[in-house]
Amino acid sequence: MNGGLTHVDARGQPTMVDVGHKAVTDRTAVAEARVVLPGHVAATLESQGFSTRKGPVFQTAIIAGTMAAKRTHELIPFCHPLPLDGCRIAIHMEPDGVVVIRASVAVQHRTGVEMEALTAASVAALTVYDMCKALSHDMVITGTRLVEKTGGKSDYHAEAAP
Repeated sequence: MNGGLTHVDARGQPTMVDVGHKAVTDRTAVAEARVVLPGHVAATLESQGFSTRKGPVFQTAIIAGTMAAKRTHELIPFCHPLPLDGCRIAIHMEPDGVVVIRASVAVQHRTGVEMEALTAASVAALTVYDMCKALSHDMVITGTRLVEKTGGKSDYHAEAAP
């Protein structure tokens, strides 16, 4: 009845997956998000040292993304609370004005950290938007995706970015 979905029980009811029987292993995940900036916003940000009146854009986004990774279980209903071993967020702007955010998360646990990495990248992108919205609302958050994961049943490595 559940069609292979892990968060649905045999009766079709939503449920948290029991990972108690799984072995504790090293697990990592890398996720990415992109913020497409209008040309004038990219130019302004660059000329201001990637800072706005609200403060340093990329540093603030890194902090927000890290905080989000640690609280993913409070945001996504069936995510397990995880004691993260590491969370690194790298942000840069490409020459075409696209801000690329890459979040890498690691844990030794019974379940993976894909959602933590995706949440970190997403919230970092939302923070870039928030920090820059006084310059323009014509920004687009796009390309949020899992880039890779290791550990658990199988590893995953995405194809090159679109």
